[in-house]
Amino acid sequence: MAHALQVPRSVRLSAQAAALTLVPSGLWRIAMALGWDSGFTDELGPEHFPGKGSFYLVGLSLLAEAFGLLTLGLIHRWGEELPRWVPVLGGRNVSVYAAVVPASLGAALVTSVTCAGAFSWNSAENMGAAGSPDGIHYWVMTACYAPLPAWGPLLAVVTVAYYRRRRRVR
Repeated sequence: MAHALQVPRSVRLSAQAAALTLVPSGLWRIAMALGWDSGFTDELGPEHFPGKGSFYLVGLSLLAEAFGLLTLGLIHRWGEELPRWVPVLGGRNVSVYAAVVPASLGAALVTSVTCAGAFSWNSAENMGAAGSPDGIHYWVMTACYAPLPAWGPLLAVVTVAYYRRRRRVR
């Protein structure tokens, strides 16, 4: 079995960067959920938070970061062999394809969604819509979401490296 210690530094950095691309937008959403004035003047305005919508924003942020952190499994031992504490499956080897197929699909999906979002960022349906942030609020939100388009390509790089490393030792 390949060991995570054999992962090149560039791949490790790519995996860590992939997980970190989600942090700024997650923090932005959590701040908004806690009542920070994000500049929205519609149903996302500060008068609606904290409230029921806060659970959605925090949950979305945590779920996104959990998916981002799964990228680290592609460079660590637990991405090759499930930890013993995992019920029923603990201690078993992770099938190469059980990791590569979902990671590849995720990389393709995330790349297409984030690139489409980047190209339509200022459209009338997004940041160009009435009630959207402007001025400093616009720039803060834009800066927080700017790293997201890198997530998919970084995940793809790490996935290919994982596949090559795991297939080499078989």
